[in-house]
Amino acid sequence: MLYQYMPTNQIAMLGVLFAFILTFFCLRFPFSFLPKDQGREFAVNGALSKGKIRGVGLILTSVFIISTLLFLPITREYIVYCILLFAMMLSGYLDDAAKNPWSDYKKGAIDLALSLLTMWNFINYNSTTVQFGIYEWEIPVPLYFVLGVILLWVSINVTNCSDGVDGLCASICCVTLTSFAVLFPESLGKYGGSCLIFVAVLLAYLCFNSKPSSMLMGDAGSRALGFYIAVIAMKTGHPFIFLLLAAVLIVDGGIGLVKIFLLRFLKIAILKNTRTPLHDHARKGKGWSDTQVVFRFAIIQILVVMVAYLIVY
Repeated sequence: MLYQYMPTNQIAMLGVLFAFILTFFCLRFPFSFLPKDQGREFAVNGALSKGKIRGVGLILTSVFIISTLLFLPITREYIVYCILLFAMMLSGYLDDAAKNPWSDYKKGAIDLALSLLTMWNFINYNSTTVQFGIYEWEIPVPLYFVLGVILLWVSINVTNCSDGVDGLCASICCVTLTSFAVLFPESLGKYGGSCLIFVAVLLAYLCFNSKPSSMLMGDAGSRALGFYIAVIAMKTGHPFIFLLLAAVLIVDGGIGLVKIFLLRFLKIAILKNTRTPLHDHARKGKGWSDTQVVFRFAIIQILVVMVAYLIVY
């Protein structure tokens, strides 16, 4: 209906405003069934989160999906992504609401299953030709499939690990999603508009999650964000640029994942004097305040985006 009166960009911007307003009011008057955080024993200042509303990623993801379906062109491929995104969010929400947290292996199995389905959907609609700067090459479908599953799993888990300071994960993801939309407007098309709608949802969330926060997105939000960032990275045709546009997420959350993997499976202990995720090391080891962590990490990510711009163009 709107296409009769407005150009595509204006409709997308209307979707951005709609998403922000709907998210804000849904968070202003949150659902009564949302769980409460129990505090995190081993996290820096983890006890301060106890009693806060948790799992509002349920609201963030739902508003995002509704907004994009209302204001952006719909394809079968995108509908499947929305279903898988909702499933990823739901797995995180059920973990948030569980009396006893789910095991790493259970969550890992869910990540793997949804990643396999995502890559099956992606391969059906997209080529496996990738670019990095001026270089372009075609990756065999089986290899691209495996690399895509790895990208999805890494993105989901590093984003999840980075959600430990008020405002940090949402702020970094705003930078990352905006960067994809700005650097790749032609290759992303409507997916670029979806990036901006997700940013609008996160901005509304930051109204309540900036320090001192009153609510947390939980695994429901961080896992869904990581999933969608990986999908966007592949849709650009420049999947390796994920290493730069999500660099802070990768370093912040990835170091801890590497430490755990080496210790658990190979009995190798590394970085014994470095707390992970890295934002905990910055707060406990370097004495940074939560606000300093958020702003400095965001500034670093913006600087890395500038490097990515030089490579892409």
